[in-house]
Amino acid sequence: MNTPIQREDILSTAQDWLTAGKQVALATVTHTWGSSPRPVGSQLAVADDGGFAGSVSGGCIEGEVIRAALAAITDGKPRSLAFGVSNEQAWEVGLACGGRVAVQVQSLADAAWIGALQAARAARREVALLTRLGDGAQALWANGHVEGGLALPAASAREVAERVAANHSGILAADPDLFLHVYAPPLRLLVVGAVHIAQALAPMAALAGFDVTLIDPRRAFATHERFPQAELRDDWPDEALEALRPDATTAVVTLSHDPKLDDPALIVALGTPAFYIGALGSKRTHAQRLQRLREEGFDDAALARIHAPIGLDLGGRLPAEVAVSILAQILQTRYQEGI
Repeated sequence: MNTPIQREDILSTAQDWLTAGKQVALATVTHTWGSSPRPVGSQLAVADDGGFAGSVSGGCIEGEVIRAALAAITDGKPRSLAFGVSNEQAWEVGLACGGRVAVQVQSLADAAWIGALQAARAARREVALLTRLGDGAQALWANGHVEGGLALPAASAREVAERVAANHSGILAADPDLFLHVYAPPLRLLVVGAVHIAQALAPMAALAGFDVTLIDPRRAFATHERFPQAELRDDWPDEALEALRPDATTAVVTLSHDPKLDDPALIVALGTPAFYIGALGSKRTHAQRLQRLREEGFDDAALARIHAPIGLDLGGRLPAEVAVSILAQILQTRYQEGI
């Protein structure tokens, strides 16, 4: 039986453990130097029963961080840890050379911010958490300002706003004792057309961290049996996209190969800040599509946003191979645009 593929969300896991009555600590990478195994913002949640989720190093310092987390659960005190990752350790986690990493460990016993932060993420609003490394004091940044007990000078407030807009976690230049962790909305993939390629693409995208929505008014095609990883919508694609409101963390892919479904979706997608828009079809099919879209009023600059023929040219033709090429192109575009 098919089962949904779940993307690991460390903060959600920590929240679930707290709801279940467990005590939890959260470790966060706050700074790196050299070839550190994990980027700034990487997290490891640790429960009082020894369970853990996530990673702050790829494996080479996890044991020490887990011990520090259990100690933080016991005494409630935050800990700032620093590690040098040796060349030998680096090779063990797949790096060519070593580096250094700083990790902040804090108990979540009094973390009232979690619920508000998760609600903001679910609503796809910009949100971030500020932590004062010296004493562990924390405050949420949402709705354009700090909500909590941390007062920010004007320079720090400006830097926070700029970093949140750029999805850039890290130590503030204006105040090296403050760490900003930006929680961007989850990446989304909106797929039009419940076809064989979509069946391969949906689980791949879920593994890559995307929330996947499959849109197809043909109910016999869009079923949970065929797409256990995706949210399903059976309204017309243009209506679905209008409701879903693609943003700058959204990729839109049309795969139905039917202009009655694909064209309306593309018309809506081109009017949004979606970071990626792709459409299945040959060069000839796409030329015909472009002509129809020009008749709808789109100019060449707008139409250039459509990746077609869709996907990187990897040479594959099987549905799964085409799905790999599509996801590869989506990821390439994401990182080229700094998302």
